[in-house]
Amino acid sequence: MPTGFGAKVVKDITGVSRMQLQHWDRTAIVRPSIRIGAGKGSRREYSFKDLVQLKVAKRLREEGISLQKIRKALEYLRKNFPDVKAPLAELRFLTNGVDLFILTKDPEVILDALKGQFVFSFALGELIAGLKGSVKNLEIPREEKILVGDKAFTAILTPDLEDGGYTVTCREIPAAISQGETMQEALDNLQDAIKLCVEAEAELKGARVRAR
Repeated sequence: MPTGFGAKVVKDITGVSRMQLQHWDRTAIVRPSIRIGAGKGSRREYSFKDLVQLKVAKRLREEGISLQKIRKALEYLRKNFPDVKAPLAELRFLTNGVDLFILTKDPEVILDALKGQFVFSFALGELIAGLKGSVKNLEIPREEKILVGDKAFTAILTPDLEDGGYTVTCREIPAAISQGETMQEALDNLQDAIKLCVEAEAELKGARVRAR
């Protein structure tokens, strides 16, 4: 691969006109890194990385980004990221035709090159999958052991996905049902329901004995 490309070859390869090359050189959009023009008629010589920068700049213009915005973004990048010698060739750009963003190594962090600030992105698919997983976990009933007097009972807590809170039942006494805004409130209310069921069952047994 040649080490340097003249303006005519650059024009043919990139589609950037000679007038654009001269203007972008003067305004520091993309300057030839091998040989800078020393006046009218002098030869400019571009590297392959320069060609990449020219092509990216041309593409940004085609997407509606003005030269003023490109220049503003480059000024910010050159000032704040001095290690990046050729921003248009070394960074990944994202645009909607109005704003200009740069993708960083962190897939969730994007640099707003025009405002000079970082913004955050996230994968919607991952977010949705996470929510579905959380909802699925909520739907799974949870079991807790509770004591009523000196006897242990199994409480089954089921989240109410519509109104919030919990519905709670007792495995050993299906008739004991209650609810609560929090898990602890639901368990406390179930203990009361179990006591009532136990007392009612005791009274019923006593009545049967008396009836004999």
